[in-house]
Amino acid sequence: MSSSALTAVTELTGVEATSTHRLSGSVYEVELADGDLVVAKRHTQVSAVLAEAKSLDWIAEPGVVPVPAVRGHSDHWLVIEQIEPGQPADAEAFGRGLAALHLAGAPAFGSPPPDGPADAWIGLAPMYNGPVTSWPEFFATQRIEPYLRRTTLPWAPFEAVCARLPDLVPEEPPARLHGDLWSGNVHWATDGRAWLIDPAAHGGHRETDLAMLQLFGCPMLDRVLGAYQEVYPLADGWQARVPLHQLFPLLVHVVLFGGGYASQALSAARAALR
Repeated sequence: MSSSALTAVTELTGVEATSTHRLSGSVYEVELADGDLVVAKRHTQVSAVLAEAKSLDWIAEPGVVPVPAVRGHSDHWLVIEQIEPGQPADAEAFGRGLAALHLAGAPAFGSPPPDGPADAWIGLAPMYNGPVTSWPEFFATQRIEPYLRRTTLPWAPFEAVCARLPDLVPEEPPARLHGDLWSGNVHWATDGRAWLIDPAAHGGHRETDLAMLQLFGCPMLDRVLGAYQEVYPLADGWQARVPLHQLFPLLVHVVLFGGGYASQALSAARAALR
C-alpha cells in the first residue's frame, strides 16, 4: 500500500513522493522531493474523500481554528498538509476560534459543505446531510433514527427524546460544525495551537460540537469553554443539555463498536429527559 501512496501523492501534488511512513491504518506521512511532508489518507468510499476534502475547505475560515490545507484528492486518496505535533497550550485561542467557526454559520440544519456530497461519513459510519429548516427535525431524522435502526436498543427512550426536542433545546441559527469533534480530532501543534482534523462538517446546533468535545475529554477544557463563552455565550442550561447532544456520537459508537456504548446511550437518553 505504501507504493500506492507514493504514486497517489506524486500525481496529486505534482511533486515526487520519495518515502512513506504509516501513521495508522490507511494513513501515511509522505516526504516529498522538495523536503515537504504531507499526510495521505486512503478511503474505500469515493464520497468519504470528497466529504472530508470539502469539509476541510468549508471550516477553513479566516480567524477560526486552523485546519490543514488540502493538497489534492482523487476518488480514493486525500492529501493534506502535515502539521508537526506538539503539546496543548493555547486553549483560549482554540475556544475563541471554535466560537468563530460556529458563528460563520450554515445555510440550514443538515447542510453539507458547498459542493460536498449529501452522503457523507463520520469515522467509518455513513452520515446523511440533507438541509431542513428545523433543528429538532434534523436531529431526530438524520442523527438519531438512522443509527438507532442499526442497533438492538429499545426505541422508547429515544422516541421520547425526539418528541420533546422542540422544548428541550432553545432555538438558534444553524452553526457551521466540525461534526466529529472528539479530542482525537483536535491536533495540537508545536506552537501549542490546536488544529482541527478529520471533520464531518455540516450545519447543526453548536452545542453538539461542544458536547462531543466533552465526551472523551479535552485538555484544558474549562479554559477552552471559558474563551468560547467570551465570543459566543451559550444559552442558559447548556450543561444540562450535554447528554442530549451526546446521543448522536454515542449511537454512532454503538453501531461501530457496540459494547458499553449501548448502556451509555440509554443513560444519555434518560438524562436528556430529566
